[in-house]
Amino acid sequence: MKIVQKKKLGMISLIIIACCAGYFFYQQSLETSKNEADSFFQEEKQPTFAAEEEGPQAPAETKTPTVVKVDVKGAVKSPGVFTAKSGERVIDLVAKAGNFTENADKNKVNLAQLVEDQMVIYVPEVGEDAVSSGVPAEGNAVGSQGAEGDKINLNTAAEADLDTLPGIGPAKATAIIEYREKSGPFQAIEDLKNISGIGDKTFEKLQDSITVK
Repeated sequence: MKIVQKKKLGMISLIIIACCAGYFFYQQSLETSKNEADSFFQEEKQPTFAAEEEGPQAPAETKTPTVVKVDVKGAVKSPGVFTAKSGERVIDLVAKAGNFTENADKNKVNLAQLVEDQMVIYVPEVGEDAVSSGVPAEGNAVGSQGAEGDKINLNTAAEADLDTLPGIGPAKATAIIEYREKSGPFQAIEDLKNISGIGDKTFEKLQDSITVK
């Protein structure tokens, strides 16, 4: 009996030792796995930054302001070349030139016209023909008729000159000036028919007397 009991005790002891050893190794395996997992996640959380070299920044574009120079000639007190601001009109440049002289024919100049770069504003004297005086009378010149040759320029002519056209009285002359100020310069002489009261018959009478260049 004693021998059997000793064998049983020995077997139980071995089983206990085996269980303890197995538990120990199991715990060690869990600890190792946990440490490896923690190390993996720590590496994943660390951000990686790519070294980027900042190139030289492009300089900001600066808009060069447009300089508008206008030549004022004729019957003004201080003729010369003047700098004009955007939106200024002929009357503003005449004022910069010291205003009209006593003999100036103000009715021969479109004072309401917007000025442009390289424009010539010529103020004739009473009785003077600006076209025959040798002053250029093209699209950006202002003279006695705002004309090209013997034709009246719809874009530059004063109201008094438009009034001389066949079929155009004071009311229609005013309408022509109002049209070009609101809608911009005439692109073709046919645009004149866009103005109320100027139809095909009136246009036929004056088409050889007008220009837009």
